[in-house]
Amino acid sequence: MNELSLVAQAAFQPANTADIADALVNSSGLRVDIQRRRGRGAGMNPGGRFEPTERVAYDDGWTTLEDMPPFRTEVQVEKPRTAITRNESPDIPFDRSVNPYRGCEHGCIYCFARPTHAYMGLSAGLDFESKLFAKPDAPRLLERELAKPGYKPRTIAIGTNTDPYQPIEREWRIMRQVLEVLQKASHPVAIVTKSALITRDIDILAAMAEKGLAKVAISVTTLDRKLARTMEPRASTPTRRLEAIRRLSEAGIPTAVMMAPVIPALNDHEIERVLDSGKAAGACEASYVLLRLPLEVSPLFRDWLLQNYPDRYRHVMSLVRSMRGGKDYDAEFGKRMKGAGPYAWQISRRFEMATKRLGLGRRSMQLRDDLFVPPNGSGVQLSLL
Repeated sequence: MNELSLVAQAAFQPANTADIADALVNSSGLRVDIQRRRGRGAGMNPGGRFEPTERVAYDDGWTTLEDMPPFRTEVQVEKPRTAITRNESPDIPFDRSVNPYRGCEHGCIYCFARPTHAYMGLSAGLDFESKLFAKPDAPRLLERELAKPGYKPRTIAIGTNTDPYQPIEREWRIMRQVLEVLQKASHPVAIVTKSALITRDIDILAAMAEKGLAKVAISVTTLDRKLARTMEPRASTPTRRLEAIRRLSEAGIPTAVMMAPVIPALNDHEIERVLDSGKAAGACEASYVLLRLPLEVSPLFRDWLLQNYPDRYRHVMSLVRSMRGGKDYDAEFGKRMKGAGPYAWQISRRFEMATKRLGLGRRSMQLRDDLFVPPNGSGVQLSLL
C-alpha cells in the first residue's frame, strides 16, 4: 500500500475511531517526528508522484530516528528561461503571472501549489516548505519580455501560486526588484499575499496605485491565532494581516480582504467576522475560494486533520466531498473554486449577503494598461530586417 492510499484509508474509519486511523498512519513510518518538523505545516514528506521510490521512516539500528536533523530552510537558485507564466483558465481573471519563488516557507497545509514540487523530484510535504527555489534572474527576464516587440500589456498577477512575500524575500528581495521593473514600465500588477512584509513596498505600490496600476489582496483565512499557527505556521498572524490592510488602504492602495480557503466545519463560521474585520481595516473588495485538495494535498491535509482536529475529521471531509461530487476534489472548470451542492451554495449566499451589507465590492477593480511604456529593450534580440 503506497503513502497516498494508506492515508486515504483513514478517511473511511468510523467517526468514533479517528484515533485508530491516526495510529494507523503514525505507525506506518510516513509521519516525521514532531521535533524534526517543529514550525512546519505538513506532518509527512512522501516521495513525489513521479518518483520510482517511496519514503518511510525506519530505524535500521545504525542511526536512530531521534538523531536525524530537523528540517531547515534551504534555498537554491533556479534559472528559468522566462519570467511570465501564461494560463487560459476561465476560473481566474488574469492570463499571466510571475512567481519569484518555487515552494513556500509559510507551510500552509492546504496550499494547492504543493504538488508542483513533484516536478523538481521533491515532496509536496515538508520539502515544499523547506527546500525552496529563488529566481534572482526574474526581474531581468521580466524586463526583457516586456520590451519585446508586440507585447500587449495586461495585469500581471503575483502570488497566485506561492507567496512572493514569504520570509526568504527579506533577504533575496526579488519581489521588490520585480515591482521596480513594473513601475518603470507603468505596467499593471495585482498581488495576493498572506504576509505583512508587503508593507515594506508601500512606496512603490502607492505610486503605482495613484496611476491605477496596482491593487492588493490580503488573505485572512481565520481570526483564530491558534488555528492560524497550526494551519499556516510561518505566515503573518491574522492581526498583522489586518494591520497590513489598514496601512495599504491608508496609502491609497486598493486592498481586498480574501478568505482563501474557506474550510467547512473549520473556519467557515468565521466568514462574516473576517469580512467585518477586513472592512474595518479599510478593505474595499472581498473574495473567497473554497478548499481545494488536488493530488498530494488531499492526504497531507487529511493527515493534518487527524493530528490536530480528530474530532472534526469525519465531519470536515464529509462536507468537502458533498461539495466536490463525492470526491476530495473536482478540477472541473467552473466548480473547482466554489464547489457545488447545497453547502457550497450556502457559503456563497452567506458571502454575498455579508459583502452587500458591508458595501464590499465583489467585482475585481480593473487596472489601467494604457500607460505602458516598454523598457529600453536591453537583452532583446534585434530583427535583421
